[in-house]
Amino acid sequence: MAAKRDYYDVLGVARNASEEELKRAYRRLAMQYHPDRNPEPDAEARFKEINEAYEVLGDAEKRARYDRYGSPEASPFERGFEGFGFGGLGDVFDAFFGGTSVRSQPQRGADQRLDLQLTFEEAAFGAEKEIDLTRIELCGTCKGSGGDPATPPTRCTTCNGSGQVRRVHQSLFGPFVNVAECAQCHGTGRVVSKQCAQCRGTGRERRERRLSVHVPAGVDNGAQIRLTGEGDSGFNGGPPGNLYLDVAIEPHKLFRRQGYDLLFEVPLTVAQAVLGDDVEVPSLDGQLTLKVPAGTQPGKTFRFKEKGVAKLRGSGRGDLIVSARIEVPQRLTAEQRRLFEELAKTLKASKVGDDKNLLERMFGSGS
Repeated sequence: MAAKRDYYDVLGVARNASEEELKRAYRRLAMQYHPDRNPEPDAEARFKEINEAYEVLGDAEKRARYDRYGSPEASPFERGFEGFGFGGLGDVFDAFFGGTSVRSQPQRGADQRLDLQLTFEEAAFGAEKEIDLTRIELCGTCKGSGGDPATPPTRCTTCNGSGQVRRVHQSLFGPFVNVAECAQCHGTGRVVSKQCAQCRGTGRERRERRLSVHVPAGVDNGAQIRLTGEGDSGFNGGPPGNLYLDVAIEPHKLFRRQGYDLLFEVPLTVAQAVLGDDVEVPSLDGQLTLKVPAGTQPGKTFRFKEKGVAKLRGSGRGDLIVSARIEVPQRLTAEQRRLFEELAKTLKASKVGDDKNLLERMFGSGS
């Protein structure tokens, strides 16, 4: 089995990379290797590796453990106690000082993460999307109790309904009391005599759900939308986890996005650039008229205010920035060539050697 690559190498960042640098690297690589965009055979495996790396390095606690032990899991010190019959440091302290097991306490449910594919227009103006997911919920039959609704649970006789068992142990330091979770009722204080047939006593089941998601206008590639409480259900009455949606936006055929601005290149003929013209340019709101002034140079930009993407946190929109691209004809008819040759006779060709000021700027004015 091949060893896993270092997570920092996977994302291509330094070990002291900031949270923002990690996020930018993840977004860039996730877009590059997303299986829907990258047809290469190893794109899917690379995409999973990138997500795994960011899952660890993007979490401060997991990253700290990874930097220290080379793994996001519990430290070797904590894992070392498992061989002695303890489940971790929490059980060690419980054994000496009393307390309840973590398993009997309310625990938050697991988070879920899904990809959310958007069109360019949906991201620019916002949208209402429906998503399908499978998550773990409380059993609809027993409401999470794990028992048959027709057969109510009984009080546990081992712990007398407290959910805890107290044991006195002798040690070198004298007697001490250990308060542990009752093994009979697993800390609930009740015993289920007949399991729920729907969930087989687990109290939870997998269900398919369809959720409506509001996508805010102006959301960008790599952004994450959080749906609070839409993850897996919790344990022992704990709150549910969250659902995180990773936004991926389909590229537009005409526009490129730069923040909240849109970039577009308008093709112009030599005649349009020289003489000027009124040309139609596209926008997300429909066709716009661009007044091209005479003598327009290649790369000249024109700005249409408030014709870009809606601003995510604020009012208004970005701009549409149009740059001129002069198209020089590669093939001419005989008549076109004749006209260009006549025009060339009337134009004085620029020569570097004729420009005294340019020479002086390049080599100095001399002594």
